[in-house]
Amino acid sequence: MDNSADSGTTYVDRSTGNQRPYWALPLPELLRELKSKPSGLTSAEAKARLQVYGANTVDAAGDAGAFRTLLKQFVSPLVLTLIFAAIVAASVGELHDALIIGCIVLASCLLGFTQEYGASRAVESLRKSISLSAAVLRDGTERAVPAAAVVPGDVIRLSAGSLVPADAVILSSRDLNVSEAALTGETFPVGKAPGISPPEAQIGNRLNCIFTGTSVRSGTATALVVATAGKTEFATIAHAVTRQLPETEFSRGIRRFGYLMTQIMLAIVLVVFVANLLLLRPLIDSLLFSLALAVGLTPELLPAIISVTLARGARVMAREGVIIRRLEAMENLGSMDLLCTDKTGTLTEGVIQLNSCVDIVGEASVRVRLLASLNASLQTGLKNPLDDAILASGSAPEEMAHYRKVDEIPYDFARKRLSVVIGGEDGTDLICKGAVANVLAACASAKAGATTRPLDAPLHDAIEKRYRKWSEDGIRVIAIATRRFPPEKTRFGKHDEAGLCLEGFLLFLDPPKAGVKEALAGLKHRGIHIKVISGDNRYVVRHLAETIGLKSTHLLSGSEIAAMSTDALFARAQKTDLFVEIDPNQKERIIKALRRARHVVGYLGDGINDAPALHEADIGISVDSAVDVAREAADIVLLRRDLDVLARGIDDGRRTFANTLKYISIATSANFGNMISMAVASLFLPFLPLLAKQILLNNLLADVPSMAIATDRVEHADVLRPRRWNIAAIERFMLCFGPISSLFDFLTFGFLMFLIGATVDQFRTGWFVESLVTQLATMLIVRTAAASWKSRPSRLLFGTTMLIGIVAIALPYLPFAGTFGFVPLPLPLLGGLLGISLVFAVTLEIAKRLFFHRSNGKHA
Repeated sequence: MDNSADSGTTYVDRSTGNQRPYWALPLPELLRELKSKPSGLTSAEAKARLQVYGANTVDAAGDAGAFRTLLKQFVSPLVLTLIFAAIVAASVGELHDALIIGCIVLASCLLGFTQEYGASRAVESLRKSISLSAAVLRDGTERAVPAAAVVPGDVIRLSAGSLVPADAVILSSRDLNVSEAALTGETFPVGKAPGISPPEAQIGNRLNCIFTGTSVRSGTATALVVATAGKTEFATIAHAVTRQLPETEFSRGIRRFGYLMTQIMLAIVLVVFVANLLLLRPLIDSLLFSLALAVGLTPELLPAIISVTLARGARVMAREGVIIRRLEAMENLGSMDLLCTDKTGTLTEGVIQLNSCVDIVGEASVRVRLLASLNASLQTGLKNPLDDAILASGSAPEEMAHYRKVDEIPYDFARKRLSVVIGGEDGTDLICKGAVANVLAACASAKAGATTRPLDAPLHDAIEKRYRKWSEDGIRVIAIATRRFPPEKTRFGKHDEAGLCLEGFLLFLDPPKAGVKEALAGLKHRGIHIKVISGDNRYVVRHLAETIGLKSTHLLSGSEIAAMSTDALFARAQKTDLFVEIDPNQKERIIKALRRARHVVGYLGDGINDAPALHEADIGISVDSAVDVAREAADIVLLRRDLDVLARGIDDGRRTFANTLKYISIATSANFGNMISMAVASLFLPFLPLLAKQILLNNLLADVPSMAIATDRVEHADVLRPRRWNIAAIERFMLCFGPISSLFDFLTFGFLMFLIGATVDQFRTGWFVESLVTQLATMLIVRTAAASWKSRPSRLLFGTTMLIGIVAIALPYLPFAGTFGFVPLPLPLLGGLLGISLVFAVTLEIAKRLFFHRSNGKHA
């Protein structure tokens, strides 16, 4: 037996003797091949198979993940260029320099690897805390197991909202529709049912199969697992089916920053290299020096710095009840200026209460309560809080025991109805429960029932008025209708939901969540606007918005959106406060329109049809209790459905963003100044101002305290507004502080050349010390807009900065200093360099005050 999912895999069909793929085999034959049965495997069998087939995961982990992370450090264009240059140096006999450059490159890559890999493992452990589970039959009973523990031969059960954990063949189903967009690109759900597909059927035509990575849109199913992990269709064509996520604000910022640094780096390197050749400098020295300048200018540890900063933020947020599934979302959370959310459970308590059951004229009705209890208790499809509220009311009549379930028509988002068929002493009845408009539509041609009136125009108008009044009072209304059938009819479908007899209404209360008004005010104080996207009617949504202090002037309904073009929706979406009566498929269109308007959009959702919107948003936010497909689509998962928890997460995201921008601004300005100084000096000095190995060592030592920026404190003002990438601001920062650094470098050159009369080695050693010390001073001073002595850095940042500063001063006096071309400095020379560094620090503090004062004035 071969359990591969490849199209060429075949089994022997014992009834014909022919070779057939699993989707073309009769179910008894397939069960026999997989040594399984409709009641599933035993726990012992599943454990043994897990040892054989391995964990049901597509992505490799462990050592492979570590190897890929390590390899990524070496495939950087800059690192590869340096390795090439070191090889060239070795080939012409410069073995000593080649070895030193190689060691520095190795140390830099290992530093980046340890930080980035450690960060990725930390985040992976957080993701595992909310890992996907599957409903599996083991030992004849249904139980939840981790999706990674599913094995071939398992029998799984699925319902609306489930993610399919493995490739499987359907044993039984009811109104099953599966979304296969993640696998085939097909937009619309595909109907699935037991049976046999032709041997030559492609994936999209195997209507008796379900596949890893797809999701159940509606209905229920029991299925036999035939392939897991790397043997699934998803794994086979993963490179082609992985959904391309929209470029987020953070990704766009990183890309644009990369373009900026590449342009500057290429300009400096080409000019310096050509100029040194024209000055008849040695080719190899000129090449190494130019390449070292490129590395010195570029913040090559930016990926590691970002990973470390984000991972630390993710751990902090996890303690607050916010799990980060995708690290990039941390930065996007800090940038978010618009949050779209449904109302139920986020703005309201989410614990819906059944207030009353009334007939068609609004009088309390025991019959309507009985019908509602039967429908809620006997349906087995999509779990929902309305049914929970009905059953939790504790008022189900004793007569329920006299009825038995005959059939069921599961809920779907097109009909917005759910029907259960019951058999009793006096016949068979279909009980339909659903949205008022949808149930009334199915009652349009109904005649009077035993306890009801014909649904004529006067009654219909009276119901509409009563429905509106209930909604304006914040009451959610569900309609109940019935239809009598002959006892011999046992199979039912959607077409039977016609000619219904309206019985009455269920009135639910979902009061505003305690403290939600204050929580919304807190988000507004942080510069975040709220837009409500709800499937409820406009009156209920507007009543809630007015109660909790949200704007409710501009509404847009689902029917209006359906008639709008993309451009028209773009024009209206920004001005709209409440999106009401929204079809679930319209949510993604709304999010696209808002993102097109240059908002950084967060979307909070937990339902089956929220997945496309969660994908489209810059930050997809869900909750731990959400359906599988929504939780897996989200970037962030809240362990508690609480806006206060989200607000704290936003604060952490903004702190993380602020510290990331600190590194970029500090590194680019300090490096830019030093590299300009070296480039200019190389053109006028009769020797290279620093050797390539000295430039790389300087860069490596300066990177050590940079790793601690993730722990740095952030000013309160930086948390009160969305953080956005601003390449122009980074350019201004670099062009302001970089030349200041260069000015003091030129003062150092004059001091060393004309006042001291330093030798070549003393010049290089002295400038190395001054350059590194001023970089460290820049880190401590420009990390905050406030006075440096008032805004203290974190202990780790301050400690590592001081340590590297001591190393910089002591390095020329250490025994191995000669290896790098350093010589001991006379104390007067060293004192002069430290004096220049002190004046630099004072000048930088003054310049910083002027820069931020001017920037804040422009911002205001």
